[in-house]
This record gives sequence, C-alpha cells and structure tokens, in this order.
Amino acid sequence: MELVRQWYAKKIDSWEYHLATRSTDRVVRPFDWGAEWMARWPFTSAAPDPETRLRELNRIAVERSREFFAYEPPRDFRLEGDTVRFTSAVETPYEQNNTVEARYFPAKPRWKRGNKAVVVLPHWNSSAGQHVGLCKAIAEFGISALRVSLPYHDKRMPPELTRADYAVSANVARTIDATRQSVIDVRSCYDWLQQRGYDDLGLVGTSLGSCYGFLASAHDERIRVNVFNHCSTHFADVVWTGLSTKHIREGIEDQIGLDRLRPVWDCLSPVHHIDRFARMNKRSFFLYATYDTTFPPQFSKDIVGRIAKSGADHKLVVMPCGHYTLGESPFKFALGYQIISFLKRNL
Repeated sequence: MELVRQWYAKKIDSWEYHLATRSTDRVVRPFDWGAEWMARWPFTSAAPDPETRLRELNRIAVERSREFFAYEPPRDFRLEGDTVRFTSAVETPYEQNNTVEARYFPAKPRWKRGNKAVVVLPHWNSSAGQHVGLCKAIAEFGISALRVSLPYHDKRMPPELTRADYAVSANVARTIDATRQSVIDVRSCYDWLQQRGYDDLGLVGTSLGSCYGFLASAHDERIRVNVFNHCSTHFADVVWTGLSTKHIREGIEDQIGLDRLRPVWDCLSPVHHIDRFARMNKRSFFLYATYDTTFPPQFSKDIVGRIAKSGADHKLVVMPCGHYTLGESPFKFALGYQIISFLKRNL
C-alpha cells in the first residue's frame, strides 16, 4: 500500500510541476518597499524608514481593519449584456485597473428558490474564461453567480503586462494595495446584488481569490456562506514557499528574509482576521489538497485548526491532488459537486 501511495504522489507531483511551469512569461521583478503606495491608505506613519513604516501600518490595519477595508459604495453600476461594470472605490495610477468588471450568471428558473447569489473570485492570473463553467453550473442549480475580475487581471491589466504581476509581486506595498482594492471591489459587488434584490449571499474563492474572499467575508456581515478553495495562515509564507511564486521570492530574498516579510504583509494574512470572522456566525467550506506545492498543506492544516478552535461553523474537504491539478479532470468535477451541494444546502 505504501508503494502505491508513493507512486501516486510522484505522479501527482510530476503532473503538478508540468502544469505550473507551462507559463514562460514569469518575470523576476526588483524588490521595492513601495513607499508611494502607503500614502493611499487611511492611516499614516511618521516612521523614517519604509520597513518600519510598513510594520506600523500593518499593525494599525490589523487593529483597525474595518476602517482599512471601508469604502464608499460605487454609484455608477451598469449592466451591459452579461457584464457588470463600475468604478472601483480604490483609485490606482492605472486607468484600466480602475474599472471593475464582473460577469453575471442569473439563476435558471427551474431550480430557483428565493433570491440567492454568490460572488466568485478566481485564482491569480486567471483568464476571463476561467471559472465560467463553475458559475454556469451554480446558476443551473438556482443560485445566481457573479464572477468578478480581480485587480490587474483581464481587461484591468495595464498594457505593459502579460501576467497579473501587480496583484502579487516583490513590491510590498503595492501588493497590499491590490489586496485592499480587491476586498473593496468584492464588497461593492454585494451592493449591486442587493440593488438587484438578492438578500441571501455567499462567496466562492479559489487560491488568491480565497484569501481575498476570506478578508472580504471577515469584514462584511452580508456574506453568509463561504467556499474557500485552498487556504493558508500567512500571506508571506505562501509567497515564500510556493511553486508558482518562486519568481517573486527571487526578487525579494536578496533584500529581506521571511522573518521580515511576514510582518509587512500581516494585514493580508487570514490568520489575523479569524476572530472577527468567527464572530459573524457564517457557514464555510474549506478545501486543501494533499499534494499542493503552491499552498503547502501544513499552512492549510494550521488555519483550519485555528478555525475549528474559534468555533466557526465549517466543513473541511481534502482532495488527493495538487494546486493546479485540482482544476483538471477528474478532480474539478468532484470539487464542483462538493461546492454546489454545499451552496444548495446552506444558502
């Protein structure tokens, strides 16, 4: 039996590595504290050097996270065909990134019961067509879905990029700003859904979208039901150890180590928002993969253990695959069934 397990693990690892290395346009970008981005946040620090300033701002952002993720609801929602567009409440120097796009999949009337909807947050570097199949399946079973494009993705990507490098990068403060923007954009999507009459609301997040989704849900009581595909405690640990972020680590490690990176990305780490999340009486589905080399399982086990200790209502599913292979057959079909079943039971 042990030989079979080892053979299977080797096959999954090989498949995972093949899928993870198909992209040939990864760029090692230089490390930068991103001091100019800090001025855009609702807090200030008088610390003389950027690292100390970032540590201080992270401490404040964790302590006053409701204020950090606060926003003025957009006033220019418009539905054009099946696409919802609105101006992001967070303005960036990149014009393309300042307009949020989300594709709308209304529930099919055959199964529709009540005004139920979920916001779907895709993974990092997802294309516009990815996660559409999941959205269509959710809609088929009576729950409307709104697939939001993350900051610096799809049509929001600045012309100098071929990947969503500005969402997560060796620029520390810009990565924080992109995360804050994503959380606020997601919360804005619920404003639009409420305007459409939806009052039973959930969220489905995958990989980076799972991190963004956790932060959004921890700061928005309207989100009652959550699905988190891939999960971890510290944002920095995933970037430092993950297969898909090796090029980011290469841009960072000559300047600082993990011990210094973790506290300057504290406000992005779900581990610091668990208590707030647990107080809201949500129902949540957590998934991790046994052979994940992007979100290493030890980090997933850690946060699930903390969630259990907090008393939050949750379900855990562990899939016998890796990060990338979860999106391949047969695993994606098993996952889709799990997600839709959970949403149907709890929304």
